[in-house]
Amino acid sequence: MNYCKSKSYDTPQFHEKIMGPNPVKLTEELLQNHRIPDKAVVLDLGSGLGVTSVFLAKEYGFKVYAGDLWSDPAENQQFFESMGLSPEQLVAVKADAENLPFEKEFFDAVVCIDSYNYFGRSTTYLDEKLLPYVKRGGLLYLAFPGMKRDCHDQLPPELLLSWTPEQLIYLRDIIYWRSIFEAATGAELLSIGEMEGNEEAWEDWLASENEYAVNDRKTMRAGGGKYLNFIAAVLRKKP
Repeated sequence: MNYCKSKSYDTPQFHEKIMGPNPVKLTEELLQNHRIPDKAVVLDLGSGLGVTSVFLAKEYGFKVYAGDLWSDPAENQQFFESMGLSPEQLVAVKADAENLPFEKEFFDAVVCIDSYNYFGRSTTYLDEKLLPYVKRGGLLYLAFPGMKRDCHDQLPPELLLSWTPEQLIYLRDIIYWRSIFEAATGAELLSIGEMEGNEEAWEDWLASENEYAVNDRKTMRAGGGKYLNFIAAVLRKKP
């Protein structure tokens, strides 16, 4: 894939802030031919240090709320302002995905990159925890790491070089995720599939000296990547 929008974000400043396989490239692929309306109010859920939030605000013109539980919203807001974005364009919020601090039906859309698999595995999460904050007909664009085929009954030794079985439980296959999404009564699954940019996103991450990237190299250099993928899912809240 030719990442036209992502090229200008291939800088040390952005690479220092990524927390996994390149989230900017994953976002660009996820939002190809997207249906989110112009000037939409968008929740970047699990936004980390805010690189995807900057990307969404600058490249797509959305009014973005960067919601994350573990990062410092004050530091994120300083970063956003250093990128020339005002609080009218991009707002950092301390937000627990299980207890979102927003008004009901506030967002036109939700974008979630590389984190949905941590909190969205319950069949009730969408209906009870996330959809109430999305307008009727609103869209959800999700990209998260997964497995090409679930192998939790016999985990390959390559995967265990970097991660414990408890950490790997967050990685499941498309069949698993389809069943989770189709269990939601308040949303319809528009599409789900494997992402094209998995390998390139991983290469960008493994090239960094982040301690977690260094640990992940053990599995990927042993060939463990053949078991993994990134999954893209698009859902719409029912009218």
